[in-house]
Amino acid sequence: MQLCANYKLAFSNLCQISSILGRKCLALGFFTFRGLILCSMKILMVCLGNICRSPLAEGIMQAKIEDHDLDWKVDSAGTSGYHIGQPPDERSILVAKKNNIDITNQRARQFAIEDFEHYDLICAMDSSNFSNLKKKAQIQDQLDKIHMIMNFSQHGRNVNVIDPYYGDEGFETVFNMLDEACNAIISRFKSNSI
Repeated sequence: MQLCANYKLAFSNLCQISSILGRKCLALGFFTFRGLILCSMKILMVCLGNICRSPLAEGIMQAKIEDHDLDWKVDSAGTSGYHIGQPPDERSILVAKKNNIDITNQRARQFAIEDFEHYDLICAMDSSNFSNLKKKAQIQDQLDKIHMIMNFSQHGRNVNVIDPYYGDEGFETVFNMLDEACNAIISRFKSNSI
């Protein structure tokens, strides 16, 4: 009986250590303890108002999570509070629908400090959002979670996902950029999920 209790305690401790190491390894972009680290990854997509780019990123990633049968979660938020509670921009809804993705049920919310604890990977749409998120981070572990989303497909180039809000032409481009980045994220992390 005592031996069984010791095994349970050891396993519990291993899970806690694996979880901590997993967050660190994810922040660095790799896993070192495959299969013991993370069963599920939580991703947050972030733009300015959470009505154009990040809802598309959330919708695209959700579709890919389902296609690959992954135990991942994705959400989106804005660094500003301009559009809290509003649905995505109609033009984002249309370009998503054109690609068989439904984002109509999403509602804008503002990034909260607690998001650093709830998400493993925080993807900024551009350098301004990236900078604003970094200013909110209070410890290194939080900073390590923040990434420019396009760096997953265009390594080290710090390419901005353009804000299409003030023109109709950019939404298709934004969709294609985010689709490329989400494919790269799936490719990078999929083999490390169990």
